[in-house]
Amino acid sequence: LVLLGLVALSECIVILPLRKMKTLRETLREKNLLNNFLEEQTYRLSKNDSKITIHPLRNYLDTAYVGNITIGTPPQEFRVVFDTGSANLWVPCITCTSPACYTHNTFNPQKSSSFRDAGSPITIFYGSGIIQGFLGSDTVRIGNLVSPEQSFGLSLVEYGFDSVPFDGILGLAFPSMGIKDTIPIFDNLWSHGAFSEPVFAFYLNTNKPEGSVVMFGGVDHRYYKGELNWIPVSQTSHWQISMNNISMNGNVTACSCGCQALLDTGTSLIYGPTELVTNIHKLMNAKPKDSEYVVSCDAVKTLPPVIFNINGIDYPLPPQAYIIKIQNSCRSVFQGGTENSSLDTWILGDIFLRQYFSVFDRKNKRI
Repeated sequence: LVLLGLVALSECIVILPLRKMKTLRETLREKNLLNNFLEEQTYRLSKNDSKITIHPLRNYLDTAYVGNITIGTPPQEFRVVFDTGSANLWVPCITCTSPACYTHNTFNPQKSSSFRDAGSPITIFYGSGIIQGFLGSDTVRIGNLVSPEQSFGLSLVEYGFDSVPFDGILGLAFPSMGIKDTIPIFDNLWSHGAFSEPVFAFYLNTNKPEGSVVMFGGVDHRYYKGELNWIPVSQTSHWQISMNNISMNGNVTACSCGCQALLDTGTSLIYGPTELVTNIHKLMNAKPKDSEYVVSCDAVKTLPPVIFNINGIDYPLPPQAYIIKIQNSCRSVFQGGTENSSLDTWILGDIFLRQYFSVFDRKNKRI
């Protein structure tokens, strides 16, 4: 999806640089080094000029986008994932009792003069964990974007977030996925006139740890080449589209009768129905190892691209993208399991999105 055709006013675009980090599995294999690694990495302050705000973010799990926001008056700083697969903003509360909260920044409501306690209990489920807590509202800032009276969750209990170098999650999906009677931050910013075009876009650098960006309010056309192709959203909860098929070597290997795909910056790999993913691995001559599939590292030179046909256009994923080398082992990024929630749905994480500049247009419900 080389996506987009908006002509946006440059003064209304907010561009946030992203930084590529290690894969989750590689980080966890070196877990004894994780704390030292995090302490050695420092965040730079936002860089502002008269037209564009550039705000540093990191790419974590190969494809999750982590950057600083602030909440409250005076501002308290947090690292969050910019996630198109969810719609809520949450950070840990200072009274959180889970081990994960002891290693992350926590929000202290008593130190913010603009905080309001909504009191409503919340539970949010993710593929990787669960948080439980309560709702509050306060001023939230992303670079020079200001979202006043922004509803957000404060976690009191967390499961599954112990070893991650981010404090919370900032969801960018449609409001229907969010907590009832709350306004997601993107919608709040839009309603307050923070940008003229209700779009955001991701450019993910494939070779360098820095240089990737997420931009709000428009598109900087310097970040892509070639034609830009719009794809209608098929269901306005996730950023979900219809996909025609998936092929290798000219033969359809999956999604033969059409299927659905979620474009999810909060997912690092590519997920599909287990049986169909197994078929793809057979064509790669990949062998199971633990919960992953591995190939000979020399095979990367000869394997064909996996081609996703979307809206009649082919989007190839080369073997250099779908095979990743971790500690002298070459592993496939394809994973099964989506049949547990849907019969034929694929999740195209940032391994896919790195290949194609992607734009999310809320007003016109298209990507």
